[in-house]
Amino acid sequence: MKEWHVGSNNMIRECQNHGYYADDHLCPACNAEGKFIMRTGERNSMARRLALILRHAPEKFDLEMDINGWVDVKDIIRQFKKSDEKRYHWLRPHHFNAISETDPKGRYEVRGIMIRATYGHTLEIELDLPTENIPDSLYFPCNPEETENLLKIGLSPGNRAHVHLSASIRSAAEAGKVHFSLPTILEVDTARMVASGDIIWHAGVTVYLTENVDGEYISVIDNEHPEYVLARAKWIDEEE
Repeated sequence: MKEWHVGSNNMIRECQNHGYYADDHLCPACNAEGKFIMRTGERNSMARRLALILRHAPEKFDLEMDINGWVDVKDIIRQFKKSDEKRYHWLRPHHFNAISETDPKGRYEVRGIMIRATYGHTLEIELDLPTENIPDSLYFPCNPEETENLLKIGLSPGNRAHVHLSASIRSAAEAGKVHFSLPTILEVDTARMVASGDIIWHAGVTVYLTENVDGEYISVIDNEHPEYVLARAKWIDEEE
């Protein structure tokens, strides 16, 4: 999975047959040269502002959000151009489709002329995300010093609207590494949660959401679990 780092080919292009793609000069599906859509700086700047609008504070941009987290793309364009016409004179609705479709984590969703964040909200919204085909186990990274307490009291959203769970040990490890040098990885028995009536939503590519996780559904992944060992090996390779 590619990250958004600066480079000569680090931009979004559009193939007329296969749609938007990122970070390659040629379409990865057919090797055709795609049409240029956005530069790296434009894409990253837009993504940061969209995160603020769609996850946390649409009112700061004088934008209205509906109960399911949707905001009108045309209103966003209008407000961006109002704040800095020179910087955003090029912005059109298709740029939002390009950002959404090439985001490696699936952080944004576009339907027609509306866009929303799929997860990461601190705002209270009513989720209408898929709840079918939830994996039997999901994973959560935590501070090793808090492990014993979480096994007793469970997981709560904290400053977010929902608890964020990862689809794999590796994706949980990557999320945890942002905060801890060696996060503890918790395994959540989501099969039992669903059987008990708890709702779990599929949000981003590897992200699932739920309101709370009771301690009885949580266990600890051994630090020597092969998948966790592979994740740490990747960190070492990246640092060298």
